[in-house]
Amino acid sequence: MELILASNNEKKLKELRAILTEMGHEVLSQREAGLDFVAEETGDTFLANARIKAQAALDATGRACIADDSGLIVEALGGAPGVDSANYGGVTCKTDRDRMMYLLQNMERETDRRAAFVSTIVCMFPDGTSIEAVGRIEGELLREPRGENGFGYDPIFFVPELGLSFAEVSPEIKNSLSHRGRALAEFKEKWEKYHADK
Repeated sequence: MELILASNNEKKLKELRAILTEMGHEVLSQREAGLDFVAEETGDTFLANARIKAQAALDATGRACIADDSGLIVEALGGAPGVDSANYGGVTCKTDRDRMMYLLQNMERETDRRAAFVSTIVCMFPDGTSIEAVGRIEGELLREPRGENGFGYDPIFFVPELGLSFAEVSPEIKNSLSHRGRALAEFKEKWEKYHADK
C-alpha cells in the first residue's frame, strides 16, 4: 500500500521507509506527493502533533497518510526537550549539533543522566479510521558525542543494553531497537489486525 509520510525530513523518511518497506508499503514524502506545506505542530504531546501532521496531509491529498512525532525526554530537565526536540534552543540552535551541544551544556552539572526516546506514529485513512502506536527506549545521556551514524541526539544517547550510543550502531540495529522501530512494530501488529477486521 502507498502511504504518504507527513514530513520532508530526509533522515526520518529514510528510517521510516526502511522499516515500512519491509512491511510491503511504498512511502512517499510530502514533497514527493506534491505537498509544499509544513503543518504547524501546536500539540503539547507527541500524539497530538502526530495527529495534526497526519490529518493535514490527509486533508490535502485524500489518501492514507502516516506521521511520526518523536523526541527526547530527559528526566533531570523535567521531560525537556520533549515535543520541542527539533527546535530545542530556539533560533540560536540551527543544526542538530547545535541542539545537541546546547542540551549537553544544560546537563553539565547533572548527575542524573536518565533519558528516553519516544516515538508516536499515527496513520489516518480516507474512511476516517486510524491506527496509532507508541514506542519508547530508555537510555542515558553521555557527556560528549560518540559515533557518526544516525541524526539528532543519537550521538549522545547511550543504550546500556548495547553498550553504545545510537550513533555507534548500524542503521539495521538501531531500527530494530529504537523508539521508532518499536512504535512501528506495534503499528505492524495493529495494521494486520485492522486489515483482518475489514
